[in-house]
Amino acid sequence: MEKKRQELKNILATNNYKLTAQRDLILQILTDNEGEHLSAEEIYNIVKQQDNGIGLATVYRTLELFGELGIVQQLNFDDNCRRYELEGNNDEHHHHLICIDCGTVIEFNDQILEDFEADLEKGYNFSVTEHSIKFYGYCEDC
Repeated sequence: MEKKRQELKNILATNNYKLTAQRDLILQILTDNEGEHLSAEEIYNIVKQQDNGIGLATVYRTLELFGELGIVQQLNFDDNCRRYELEGNNDEHHHHLICIDCGTVIEFNDQILEDFEADLEKGYNFSVTEHSIKFYGYCEDC
């Protein structure tokens, strides 16, 4: 975990951004909650438990910067809330199953979808640079 955190700090330095205490705390929260899909407000609620001097606007600005630098990915699960996750293993793209009852989000990776993307590229002479696949339904608890 610390290695990943150091890599993210290096991205900031490489792009001539200082690692402020606020950015460091938000980065720590993201790494501690890796695999979660936190909203800015959820991150803010965790932040203020550790430093109540950081405002919600600072959290939003930091997430925007982290997005521009490729540190986080902004997600939209059609719940009127932007969510964020660390840009993880670039070689392991994943998709999401979203429960329409309780909001649970399950990540998955499926080789069939990766093969489908390769077939699309070949069949249409098209280079896919990004995609997002979300399936909606009910989790086993609902």
